[in-house]
Amino acid sequence: MTTHSPEELSTSTLSLPDSTLAHELITLRDYLRWVSSEFYLAGLHYGHGTQSPWDEAVALSLGALHLPWNVDPAVLDARLLPMERSRIIKLARERITTRRPLPYLLGEAFFAGYPFSVDERVLIPRSPIAELIEDGFAAWFPEEPPARVLDLCTGSGCIGIATALVLPTCDVALADISQDALAVARQNITRHDVGDRVRAWESDVFSGLQGQTFELIVSNPPYVDARDLATMPAEFRHEPDLALGAGSDGLDIVRRILRDARRHLSDDGWLIVEVGNSDRHVEAAFPDVPFMWLDFERGGQGVFALSAAELDAHAASFA
Repeated sequence: MTTHSPEELSTSTLSLPDSTLAHELITLRDYLRWVSSEFYLAGLHYGHGTQSPWDEAVALSLGALHLPWNVDPAVLDARLLPMERSRIIKLARERITTRRPLPYLLGEAFFAGYPFSVDERVLIPRSPIAELIEDGFAAWFPEEPPARVLDLCTGSGCIGIATALVLPTCDVALADISQDALAVARQNITRHDVGDRVRAWESDVFSGLQGQTFELIVSNPPYVDARDLATMPAEFRHEPDLALGAGSDGLDIVRRILRDARRHLSDDGWLIVEVGNSDRHVEAAFPDVPFMWLDFERGGQGVFALSAAELDAHAASFA
């Protein structure tokens, strides 16, 4: 069989019948090259776990075959079964024609090294907070981990569940206003067998958590401002609006978190919140608050940390 480099494919071959493609493309290497070329020509947007056509092609092909990311490279030249070829072709077509993010097509996303079930009921996990979880939040709890952690606006439950997996002595509460999101979070609690330490609560920010306090509150709330929401690529239109937009400056939920977090935080506790591109709005809205903006080795921005003492000191700013 003759193979061609991506540079030789000046036009899409996606219009060819599945049977023709499956006949010409035999090995996993063939499919990685073909899918990558088609994604490049389609001008897809990336940002739900991958950053390029090649990375997306690898994720799609390995996901379709239920192979791990660190698969032996010898597998690249393995011949695929007809049903495996058909599945990759079908997924590639759907990714291009619908612009659905790949994790929704596969029903799975990886976060902090763990797999999580996802669908259109929840935001696709991609927060840089994963790095903090992998490090066990050691910068804030150097001697012993927090006993109780709240994952606020939990969505799929990935932040809280990954925290429970990394810190096996802590109890975790997952809170979200969306019953649909909580249904997915409970699936992931079961998937990772952490039901003895992780519970899901229906809560509009803190409204359903009366009387509960935590050493650590972590949140990736809706924070996209109206301008960014209106100009987001088509891939993001498949994610729930409730998990993205938060008013003209993106701070509708963040303001409520800052106002009420102290009542649910222990005296030596910490609040960590992701606000992404709305970090500029946070600085403008609260110029006197000493937000600690975090840096990440793998990229990402707009995550701040505040201590309980700092929340006390600036309570008037949040009222």
